[in-house]
Amino acid sequence: MEAIHLYECGDATFKDIDTAMKLGVGMQMGSFELFDFVGLDTLKFYCRWLENLVASCKVLDNLVREGILGRKSGEGFYKYPSK
Repeated sequence: MEAIHLYECGDATFKDIDTAMKLGVGMQMGSFELFDFVGLDTLKFYCRWLENLVASCKVLDNLVREGILGRKSGEGFYKYPSK
């Protein structure tokens, strides 16, 4: 969730955060790529479970409310071509 908070505060773009995670940490996909893959609605559900531990993520709330759910909807933080 720290990645979303960094993005939400304007400290970095989501693409820059993903690049840092891939190059600096060695992840195969960045945090936002992973969020899109899992589904933003699924991530939001998980965040509600953790609600007492972390602050809500306005960016995530807005995307899910708009039906932007990641790969399954064709758009999340990234856009995905239709098949």
